[in-house]
Amino acid sequence: MGLFILKRVGVMILTALCLTFLVFFLTNLYPNLEKLAKTQGNFRMSDEQVSSFLEKGGYLQPIPIKYGEWLGVLPSYRHTNEDGSVQGRCILPGKTAEESPKFCGILQGFWGYSTVFKDEVAGVVSTRLALTGKLMFWVMLLMVPSALLLGILAGMKEGSKTDRTLSTFAITTTATPEYVSGVIFIAVFASSAVGLKWFKGTATSAMEHATFENFFLPVLTISLYGMGYIARMTRASMTEVMTAQYIRTARLKGVSFPNIVMKHALRNALIAPFTVIMLQFPWLLNGVVIVETLFNYKGFGWVLVQAAGNNDIQLLLAVSVVSVIVVLVTQLISDIGYVYLNPRIRIA
Repeated sequence: MGLFILKRVGVMILTALCLTFLVFFLTNLYPNLEKLAKTQGNFRMSDEQVSSFLEKGGYLQPIPIKYGEWLGVLPSYRHTNEDGSVQGRCILPGKTAEESPKFCGILQGFWGYSTVFKDEVAGVVSTRLALTGKLMFWVMLLMVPSALLLGILAGMKEGSKTDRTLSTFAITTTATPEYVSGVIFIAVFASSAVGLKWFKGTATSAMEHATFENFFLPVLTISLYGMGYIARMTRASMTEVMTAQYIRTARLKGVSFPNIVMKHALRNALIAPFTVIMLQFPWLLNGVVIVETLFNYKGFGWVLVQAAGNNDIQLLLAVSVVSVIVVLVTQLISDIGYVYLNPRIRIA
């Protein structure tokens, strides 16, 4: 198991480097850099002024060198202005060149400076990630138990009325995008006289103090969409297990149906949904963009929209790195958990 984990970690690091380099390359294309220069300077800047701005910021260096500086394995670029002042990535506002380090990248814990929020990227990302983490916690708490229960009830007796009803509900929720269900919930609950009695406040106020009144609608919107997918996978797995030979043997021996489900079928039926549940974390991290924008909940997805819309390269890179790490870590946990849950899997 130890060797397996080491190999997986090695693959994760290589994958992370490749993905972050790809994102770095795309965000540092010249049209994006030109837009950044005009956003920070003046939209009427001439081509010569744009080139001068980018040269002073070190943006015109070769991509591999800039990537090395961003990682923190190469010294940061510095430019001396005509007045003798020095500017560079490592020199933050209010700091001098002598006070600033030469290496300032991801490995040193420096994620850059946000041009939109006028603050260090690490602080912006950590704050918004915590808000989305709170949202993810309540979504998972509602979504996973509900989806597993629906899937198990539907899969216990394939083809029954209960199976058809719950399967229809699961397909309907999966086929309904978040922006559709979110708008419906806002129109029905948050804008009606009856709904205003139950749902007071906005999701923005939930950033400081989350209550049922201001936080339930965004949680329900996200939960319903993911619930159907997990329920369908659980139902398919439960149906397959209930037709297995050992289940038939247990029935022939007179074991009661509840004992068959709880003691023999349930654990094996949950192996496949476990992987699906772990894949919900990356989806929740970036898939909440629509919901956070719709309900004006300023979390991680909202920051992604702000970074992309305002061409905040450093913030966009940081969001991408966090997303890649979450995807890879959850995939590793999923692989390890699958090995433990399924005794038929052995690692050579």
